[in-house]
Amino acid sequence: MTGLSAILIFVGLFLAGGAFSFWKQKLPTGVVVLLGIGAVMALLAGVLRLEWWS
Repeated sequence: MTGLSAILIFVGLFLAGGAFSFWKQKLPTGVVVLLGIGAVMALLAGVLRLEWWS
């Protein structure tokens, strides 16, 4: 696991936690969706950068 993939996975999990927290607080749906999309993109980028695929 490289450093960048670990950072991307951490950021993705952080954003996913924020989206879940915002959803529980009943914040606007647009904010929750935007955070969710960012979380999925960061997690996907981090997982795809792992060395397993080579």
